[in-house]
Amino acid sequence: MDNNTEGTQFFLLGLTNASELQIPLFIMFTLIYLINVVGNLGMMVLILLDSRLHTPMYFFLSNLSLVDFCYSTAVTPKVMAGLLIGDKVISYNACAAQMFFFVAFATTENYLLASMAYDRYAAVCKPLHYTTIMTTVVCAHLGIGSYICGFLNASFHVGDIFSLSLCNSNLIHHFFCDVPAVMALSCSEKHVSEVALVFMSSFNALFALLVILISYLFIFITILKMQSAQGHQKALSTCASHLTTVSIFYGTVIFMYLQPSSSHSMDTDKMVAVFYSMVIPMLNPVVYSMRNKEVKCAFKKVLEKANFSLGLAI
Repeated sequence: MDNNTEGTQFFLLGLTNASELQIPLFIMFTLIYLINVVGNLGMMVLILLDSRLHTPMYFFLSNLSLVDFCYSTAVTPKVMAGLLIGDKVISYNACAAQMFFFVAFATTENYLLASMAYDRYAAVCKPLHYTTIMTTVVCAHLGIGSYICGFLNASFHVGDIFSLSLCNSNLIHHFFCDVPAVMALSCSEKHVSEVALVFMSSFNALFALLVILISYLFIFITILKMQSAQGHQKALSTCASHLTTVSIFYGTVIFMYLQPSSSHSMDTDKMVAVFYSMVIPMLNPVVYSMRNKEVKCAFKKVLEKANFSLGLAI
């Protein structure tokens, strides 16, 4: 199989071949994707409409929602089509595009999480200087820098993987064109590519994780110095929610990418991939935003305006 030939097709083996599971899985993933779309796009619209949410924290939350929607959309619709109508064929170009956008937005989320941790550090540890630390320019640089890192990382991986001779088979043992699954098709020497994959993934994940851990170390030190028990509880609750999602995100990334392809079990990888490609993007609006009182107030305000407008129209 020539990987440079236009029209070359791959066959995604999907999650399972059991026919009795196709419809239940389709229904489950459809519900997950609908919650993802409504939650993330709704969060973006809510932040855009309410001027009280035009702060650095919600700037990063809106970008996180955009990224979650984008990288889930790069994967989920194709999975749903495969389950419903058995469309498991993906062209060479579509496979490369799917890999590119998934890696780009997943890496962007990696750096957005670090930016959010730094924002929380500034808010908790430097409250008097918060507005001078987290200026509009600083937020814009952190946000744009996250996207640049994401798209550069994706360009490197896609260029590297699709420069290999993918001639072992055209069967991808996955439900989307993930980097390790496509690399497994290579019949050329891929040791350098494997090392590059581990190095780049390690650098991106560990650098962002180090920023998060250092930020929260200072946050916890500041919390311990607080005299108010209520302040303790509120701050710890916020940190616990954030760190739970960070643990899930980085746990799956480390499991998937920071090991050589020879030790991969594709069946296990597929189960783990469901979480980071579909479930985590659905949970993030809840974990980061829906428990926030300001977001709830903004949501009620939008509903009240909608009811008022509907009443006038009637």
